[in-house]
Amino acid sequence: MANPGYGKRSAPDQLPRTGHDFAHLPEREAHIAAFIDRLPEGAEMSVKLLSRCLPYGQAAMRTALNNLQRAGHLRRGREHVHGSGSARWVTRTWFSRTARGDAWWAAYAMGDVPEATPEETEPTMRPTRSRAFMLLAALGRTAPSLALSAAECARLAPEAERWFARGASEDEVRQALTAGLPVPVHSPAALLHRRLVDKLPPPAPVATRPVLRLIECARCGAPGHPEALPGGFCDLCSGARTTRRAPAPLAAEAVRSHATEVRRALWSGRERSRT
Repeated sequence: MANPGYGKRSAPDQLPRTGHDFAHLPEREAHIAAFIDRLPEGAEMSVKLLSRCLPYGQAAMRTALNNLQRAGHLRRGREHVHGSGSARWVTRTWFSRTARGDAWWAAYAMGDVPEATPEETEPTMRPTRSRAFMLLAALGRTAPSLALSAAECARLAPEAERWFARGASEDEVRQALTAGLPVPVHSPAALLHRRLVDKLPPPAPVATRPVLRLIECARCGAPGHPEALPGGFCDLCSGARTTRRAPAPLAAEAVRSHATEVRRALWSGRERSRT
């Protein structure tokens, strides 16, 4: 295990573990990825220690980890420790059994992907009906005139989901749909559709978020914005950008010409100061 606060961190919202999670990878990378996937949170992720646990040398291990990074399973960088009372950053390796694209890792670095607890990453039974569907189906108990069929609930559920996406609670949605009902209600589905559309709350203001994580280049270790590190490598290390060439030296004649111009300018300045 690494020192407290350091080491492996599992990415959130991964798919349940199966026997072919890394079948798309070469044999060596698949073997190493499966080993890392089963390591506990906070396990040390140094190349030296992984090489001692697996039958691969340090050079091969370093290459394999870079390949896992290119495949979207791994990122390395630093993360700010919340609640520490100081600007403390720790080095971490984030691993995802589910391969992620550069856009996902960029969002994760900015804190836009919610953290998942270990319990949430375990396979769970998903409800057969959505939260919105269940709310609409239960409206008939609160207001009998709003009883809906299963087909009507399924048709209106996406509109109700938009309320939840904007931060509304179930009680707020229920109150908006049942308050001040006309008597009689001729078409419950049409009335609810109208209210779901017309009373939809505005989007919550987007608050600026501090940078939570810094992704680092896997080869040179230079930190940067995630979008500037496609595949976890900076442009220079990935070969997308070559080093700038130094300008060619001036010829001897050009140097003498510049020196003459400088001396002439200095002499002119002295002459003006005397007058």
